[in-house]
Amino acid sequence: MSHRKTNLLILIAVVLLAVLPLLFVNGEFGGADGAAEEMITEIHPAYEPWFAPLMEPPAETESMLFALQAAIGAGFIGFAFGWFKGRASKSKTT
Repeated sequence: MSHRKTNLLILIAVVLLAVLPLLFVNGEFGGADGAAEEMITEIHPAYEPWFAPLMEPPAETESMLFALQAAIGAGFIGFAFGWFKGRASKSKTT
């Protein structure tokens, strides 16, 4: 099997893994913070948080900031892998 065909099959599998759950899973996608808050109020209804958020951005802004954080982290990890791979290949040639 050629590399092109293998890459195409892998790409199709990745796309299917991303799309199929969105189409066939019926559920509410919520964050862990909301689930934790619900559980705490269920267990101890009189609980009051120690701190209050300084500001609470709209959901779209919060989502964008989360995606930006993930992109920066992925970029840092990719840079580190490339850096170490480059250093390893450079030391092999000299």
